Amino acid sequence: MIDKNNFGVIMAGGIGSRFWPMSRSGNPKQFHDILGIGRTLIQMTFDRLIRIIPEDQIFVVTNARYKALVLEQLPTLKAEQVLCEPFMRNTAPCIAYANFCIQNINPNARIIVAPADHLILKEDAFLSCVQLALDETSSTNNLVTLGIKPSRPDTGYGYIQFEETGADANIKKVRTFTEKPDLELAQSFIDSGDFYWNSGIFIWSLRNIQASFEEHLNDMYKLFAGHASDFGSEREQETVEKIYAECDNISIDYGIMEKAKNVKVVLSDFGWSDLGTWGSLYSHLKQDDQGNGTVGNVRAYQSANNVIYSPNSRLVVVQGLSDCIVVDTDDVLLICKKVDEQKIKSIVNDLKIDKGENWV
Repeated sequence: MIDKNNFGVIMAGGIGSRFWPMSRSGNPKQFHDILGIGRTLIQMTFDRLIRIIPEDQIFVVTNARYKALVLEQLPTLKAEQVLCEPFMRNTAPCIAYANFCIQNINPNARIIVAPADHLILKEDAFLSCVQLALDETSSTNNLVTLGIKPSRPDTGYGYIQFEETGADANIKKVRTFTEKPDLELAQSFIDSGDFYWNSGIFIWSLRNIQASFEEHLNDMYKLFAGHASDFGSEREQETVEKIYAECDNISIDYGIMEKAKNVKVVLSDFGWSDLGTWGSLYSHLKQDDQGNGTVGNVRAYQSANNVIYSPNSRLVVVQGLSDCIVVDTDDVLLICKKVDEQKIKSIVNDLKIDKGENWV
């Protein structure tokens, strides 16, 4: 149900370099229809949130260079709902910026923070988990994150350990956060049964997250608080540029969530993926009888278990290829073994040095 005190913050400033060459610095993955279903990832995120949040109370925080893309893909937004970061400073400054904009509108706000590029297949289950978290933030001073029931010992995700306490079986006190463990440690987490994946989706009251910034990221909090009246005014962009020049580059997980003692996790299972890599996309694509997941005009012969992505009209034909990633864009063709997909990020870094910005 839509509630006037509910606000949304969509974080849409990332580049998604592991999804290169489809995702580029000038047009990152959140603005692409990765699944070939007619909606981009940021549009799907927006569609979910407007089911419980008034449309004019959703803010998108993104890099200034993507403002036009956001407004093109979300045409019902007003320009002032797109908060433009002058450069990347990770998720803590991004959230602090949104907090101070919302504070000048509704100090009683409850906020849902969601990355723009995540996939959620079971939207009703997602909204039920969010409502449980909103109820928790209304009656306590807790910060809440959504944990995802793990299906495998994935080394690309952060993990949340919870305590088996409390009357509600679906919301637990957080004991520890662990960032991207090695395979052996990830397997031990799965075996223990008290670890869930960290989705990076947060729910809290404005008052409680502001108090947490003041306690755990006090220097950052003071930078923003010292200019609180500028947010929502004609001085906002100039102020943000000054603040970001002084802000630490730090994630909300490391800066607050790992330190705070008042963190709860909603144990969730709503068909989530952060779509961080081509491999994570593979399981969500329609596959042929040989296990090839494809998007676009693709023919595969004697080929198995490939990701083949061709968003343009060009016909792509593969023969005798297995366990590979094939991505065909207007100006780049990538062919890479699936097991080596983590190397794509380093390839992008090399290209940036050798070939310049045009290719990344």
